[in-house]
Amino acid sequence: MSDLSSAPARVQGSVRIVGAGLLGASIGLALRAKGVDIILDDASPSQLRLAIDYGAGRAAEPADDPSVVVICVPPDVTARVIEAELAAFPRAVVTDVASVKLEPYRALLERGVDLARYIGSHPLAGRERGGAISARADLFLGRPWVICRDAETPAWALSQVEGLALDLGTIPMEMTPDEHDRFVALVSHTPQLVASLLAAQLQDAEEGAIQLAGQGLRDTVRIASSAPELWVQILSANHAEVLPVLEQLSTDLISVISALRDPEVPGARRTIADTIAAGNTGVARLPGKHGQNRRFASIVVLLDDRPGQLGALFTELGEIGVNIEDLRLEHSPGANIGLAEVQVLPEVKQRTVDDLESRGWRIAEV
Repeated sequence: MSDLSSAPARVQGSVRIVGAGLLGASIGLALRAKGVDIILDDASPSQLRLAIDYGAGRAAEPADDPSVVVICVPPDVTARVIEAELAAFPRAVVTDVASVKLEPYRALLERGVDLARYIGSHPLAGRERGGAISARADLFLGRPWVICRDAETPAWALSQVEGLALDLGTIPMEMTPDEHDRFVALVSHTPQLVASLLAAQLQDAEEGAIQLAGQGLRDTVRIASSAPELWVQILSANHAEVLPVLEQLSTDLISVISALRDPEVPGARRTIADTIAAGNTGVARLPGKHGQNRRFASIVVLLDDRPGQLGALFTELGEIGVNIEDLRLEHSPGANIGLAEVQVLPEVKQRTVDDLESRGWRIAEV
């Protein structure tokens, strides 16, 4: 596999990043690995110093003349910061990574700001924990990066933002702000609410139930640890698109509740079955590795709870010539074993199982 950082940078000149949190610092780390001069700024001096200490960039200087400015600030101040950066750096292309695109665009239009050098964008990437301390240079690899240009966007400005996205290892996708907000309402904003609502049921759950929690629950509530302050802003800004998704979800939930009140009523079992089947159909549409519509086969390997087991498994999979497409780990406190769910191509699944078992590995699920 080629090293992304070894390829020359497409983006030209210095890149100024306003907001040195998770996304801003991750962009800085990735671009600095390609030799790009990164200028960092943040309203919080301590956050700025921390990002600089982690190697995400340098502090701003009076003579700075960036070619690209990337705004990585909360949604409620995005438009104001975009306007300020356009004025401060009249030769720079300005983009932002806010998860809502229509509201800042409208706000800037209403203020009469010349948007020829502004292109909204949004990387579909993140982590449950924020801040520069959580930043990673590979955070964006293989992830979509939505670019929202309009008819007035000059080609040279578009090439700078596309170059930035490609330098970070993302898959650039063009959409209108309306399309973007409608799509993320379904695939990002509603899932956050669903995960949070389910995780909230655990607050007063009996300890016995908590001890039984497995990977299914962990997968479902993984994003529930996100920052409430940020999500209040995101959901408020995109409420018009989130509401229809929630209303349909509510209708479907009421239908299932009705069926479960009395499963003996004619049609009740069909309602339940149709709901699960519709979920099968929906999840099958999700893109696989690198955005391709491919399904992988799962192999669950039992690991002894001792150092080196996971590394040994990786080594042996390499020796038998099997590529790991995805990996999930599960280990419950007090248990003396762990589970590694390895995703492989369906055509090599049986060979992988046979080879691993012949080498002494225990397969928990095929």
